[in-house]
Amino acid sequence: MAIDCIKTMPSKTTHHHHPKDQDQCKDDNKSLVFDAQVLRYQSSIPQQFIWPDHEKPSANAPELQVPLIDLGDFLSGNHDAAMEASRLVGEACQKHGFFLVVNHGVDKTLIAHALNYMDNFFELPLSEKQKAQRKIGESCGYASSFTGRFSSKLPWKETLSFSYTAEKNSSKHIEQYFHDRMGEDFAKFGRVYQDYCEAMSTLSLGIMELLGMSLGVSRAHFREYFKENDSIMRLNYYPPCQKPELTLGTGPHCDPTSLTILHQDQVGGLQVYVDNEWCSISPNFDAFVVNIGDTFMALSNGRYKSCLHRAVVNSQTPRKSLAFFLCPRNDKTVTPPKELVDTCNPRIYPDFTWPMLLEFTQKHYRADMKTLEMFTNWLHQRNVS
Repeated sequence: MAIDCIKTMPSKTTHHHHPKDQDQCKDDNKSLVFDAQVLRYQSSIPQQFIWPDHEKPSANAPELQVPLIDLGDFLSGNHDAAMEASRLVGEACQKHGFFLVVNHGVDKTLIAHALNYMDNFFELPLSEKQKAQRKIGESCGYASSFTGRFSSKLPWKETLSFSYTAEKNSSKHIEQYFHDRMGEDFAKFGRVYQDYCEAMSTLSLGIMELLGMSLGVSRAHFREYFKENDSIMRLNYYPPCQKPELTLGTGPHCDPTSLTILHQDQVGGLQVYVDNEWCSISPNFDAFVVNIGDTFMALSNGRYKSCLHRAVVNSQTPRKSLAFFLCPRNDKTVTPPKELVDTCNPRIYPDFTWPMLLEFTQKHYRADMKTLEMFTNWLHQRNVS
């Protein structure tokens, strides 16, 4: 009876709807409550989760050849290794923006705990998970699909998102968040993800050194820029679906953030759109998948690409992934370094701050491959109005 779990969701008036999503929730729109513990067993799925034929998942997607970067050699000061890693990353980021990193220094036990502790939350009854319910227009909290925001092309997933700040006096920020939302029983849960986010922040700064070198700017430039970051951590849980050929775990989109560091479990499901076809990136427990987001595309003055990607689901096994979205400190201006701007390469995007782009994607636009272009137009319209 999950399909009968209907309630009226609150409306939100916006004036910048995505052109493909004119059916975004309105005053009398009613949306499904996505109860994964029930829907995962249903032989038919609600219409809201069925994607158009041209966007349905493709069987047997070919494997995407992405460079495997040994960060240990790079960070140890090996000049030849650094130059080769810089070359490989530069080529990948100009083409599709995806690469893998190994010997990254993140403790394997911490990664395993971060994956395993997800079950402590996502296997709770829906009513318990809703203690951390994400509110419309916000980026943090629990979300069961996008039922509160959209009424079609819904993703077959649940997420739990929370903020991370690298400020020195915020070492227990995530612990406190889960204590306040979920109670004392989630104290250890909060500590695990506090430690994981700190490891991701440290790793991201090393990757930023590599990106700086590959772009021909100071190795320290982007490291310093992101040293005090205000980032987002997201736990993705994709329950089994009895009709996986009809739906998507995550629809095609580009990340609006700066850099995504993803760890997949061994189930698989990540696909990237390259050369007019969907390609898979298979799981590798020892590696993180790294991809460029829209904000870094702006920081690179368009030289590096934020690429379209999605997630597919299966009928047998839940899939879990850990996504750390690196973002600048909220008051930092997103502007490319002077080395990347000249008469042959004029500025492509206007200055902005990360909270401005975040607001755009949360309240006005459903992220896709044109997010940065549409955001730029939105900024111009705001400035002239």
